[in-house]
Amino acid sequence: MSQDARDLVVMVTHGIDHELSSAGLTIALGGMTAGLKVSIFLTSSGVDIARRRAADATHVKPLEPLADMMRDFLARGGAIWACTPCVKSRGYSQEDLIDGVVIAGASNVHELIKGGAATLSF
Repeated sequence: MSQDARDLVVMVTHGIDHELSSAGLTIALGGMTAGLKVSIFLTSSGVDIARRRAADATHVKPLEPLADMMRDFLARGGAIWACTPCVKSRGYSQEDLIDGVVIAGASNVHELIKGGAATLSF
C-alpha cells in the first residue's frame, strides 16, 4: 500500500446476529483491495464480533464467514478498534477479544477524519 493511500474508517455497530457486521467487513476488505488504508471502529453491539470465538458461527451467504474476514483483515494490516465504553459496558476486557483488536476511544477515528478519511457505517 502506498504511503499516500487514502484512509477509510468503517464503523460497525451491529453484532454477530446481524448481516450488517458481515457487510461492513466485506466493504472494509474491498477498500483494502482498492488501495485504501482501512480501519474498523466497533461500537455498540459491534464490539461483540471481536469477542473470542463469537464470530465463528456467523456466516451470511454468499459472503465469507465473519471470523475468516476478520482474520484476513488483520493479516492484511488493517486496524480494528473496539469502543472503550462499549467494551466495558459488556464486561469485556482485552483478554476477551481476538488478538489484534485494540480497545480504544473515538479519538483514533477523529484523528483520521480530521485528516480527510472517508467514513462508512454499518
